[in-house]
Amino acid sequence: MAQKIVVLLFVIYRLITTVGLTVKSAELLQLGEDRKTQFSLDPSDIARASIDFGGLSQIEPMAVMQPSSTSDVVSLISSAYNSAHGFPVSARGHGHSINGQAAAPGGVVIDMSHSPAANGASKPVPVYSSTLGVHYVDVWGGELWIDVLNWTLEHGGLAPRSWTDYLYLSVGGTLSNAGISGQAFHHGPQISNVYELDVVTGKGELVTCSEKENPELFYGVLGGLGQFGIITRARIALEHAPKRVRWIRVLYSDFTAFTRDQEHLISLHGSEKFDYVEGFVITDESLINNWRSSFFSPRNPIKFSSLGFHGKVLYCLEVTKNYNDATAGTVDQEVEALLKELKFIPGTVFTTDLPYIDFLDRVHKAELKLRAKGLWEVPHPWLNLFVPASKIEDFDRGVFNNILDKSTSGPVLIYPMNKHKWDERSSVVTPDEDVFYLVAFLRSAVPDSTEPSQTLEYLIQQNERILEFCAGSGVEVKQYLPHYETQGEWARHFGPKWDRFVQLKSEFDPKSILAVGQRIFEPIGAHSSMMPLRESS
Repeated sequence: MAQKIVVLLFVIYRLITTVGLTVKSAELLQLGEDRKTQFSLDPSDIARASIDFGGLSQIEPMAVMQPSSTSDVVSLISSAYNSAHGFPVSARGHGHSINGQAAAPGGVVIDMSHSPAANGASKPVPVYSSTLGVHYVDVWGGELWIDVLNWTLEHGGLAPRSWTDYLYLSVGGTLSNAGISGQAFHHGPQISNVYELDVVTGKGELVTCSEKENPELFYGVLGGLGQFGIITRARIALEHAPKRVRWIRVLYSDFTAFTRDQEHLISLHGSEKFDYVEGFVITDESLINNWRSSFFSPRNPIKFSSLGFHGKVLYCLEVTKNYNDATAGTVDQEVEALLKELKFIPGTVFTTDLPYIDFLDRVHKAELKLRAKGLWEVPHPWLNLFVPASKIEDFDRGVFNNILDKSTSGPVLIYPMNKHKWDERSSVVTPDEDVFYLVAFLRSAVPDSTEPSQTLEYLIQQNERILEFCAGSGVEVKQYLPHYETQGEWARHFGPKWDRFVQLKSEFDPKSILAVGQRIFEPIGAHSSMMPLRESS
């Protein structure tokens, strides 16, 4: 116990001396004494909390907190808010941010991966709500989606309705952005599939909110980039999970046919539709065969010329059809009927069947392969854009067929979504059209690469060229997982939602304690510890 008090005193001392603030030491001591809260100053914990998946910056907190309950989060933020000026507090789930968005320079990072269940708290099982007419489950904000999936499958064969492509992300993290994948055209993003939240605001107040209870905070937090509070509990919509998935990929050389087919597929209703629609851009012949590796390992690799194609870019449409034992006998006919309506290159249909959970967890398998090659923990200068459907062909001509190189060092996703599946009351901003596309440049800077186009500097410059093209060509994109340097840029990003966003900040985080790594509002303390990482040489 004495050692714990010494550690807490050291945390307080460093906060006071480094940031120049008056911290209510009694509250932090009481937090550690009574609630068994763990504050870590261990260099390895600090280092882990200082860098994220993007690997583009290093931003050190003074301490890392490992909460054992929601009350711990409340106590910490209350101490920060009630100090003379406040000090930065940030929630960190799996650390999958790109530009230091989960950082707390000179403050405290809350490691939300420490679930109360790890300290003996009971984990809620899924329940059926007669009022809502659906199943749901209450989960800790730092819970990973893969763990939510395994838990709900085990307890009733249920699963969340909407997903991200990668499941090793925290619930609170994706709900603070949107949470999208190929199911979003039908079910909407993950923020459209949550019924209730517990949120600890920047004033240290625990607030339960929903569509009917404290709706301003509820919709503000959904897609709110962590600016108004930390999500400690989320009530997630569930459905009965299918058993298996028919996974199909086809190729296009005609971009107009490709996007026309995608938009047709997301317009379908009822059971006569695919359950997932995505796509990606192929500029390198080697990517065709990597693309097929999820299905089988071909002895004879595909060549662009073998497809009767001699251009620069191919496009892949990726779709799935879910089925169970009762519907297995009709899945062939349903898939065939849907594919007959599409205008892909004949002879380029690749199909595989696999369990539902294996499909959802497909990216993790790729992660394990990259980790084995030392290619996972490298810089990831990702760029994610929402592009209005009316401008997607301009984007194709200017970016896919001009700016992109043959060697892309990572997937480039492209798929459409229906705007009516997004609740305009949330903080997320999307193009003002009925259909818009996600275009995601998910590239990695390859260490020691001899290919200039795979270096970090080159990829960052290419992202800038893409944004400059959009600005100069009238392609009014919105960034997803946005990153800007000035408040003026943020105001332009949010557009008509900006005034409301500022008002919510003033109401729920008046000292700008939370999520200062987003750089939306004037940060607390100095940012001298925010240093760009140099590329490996």
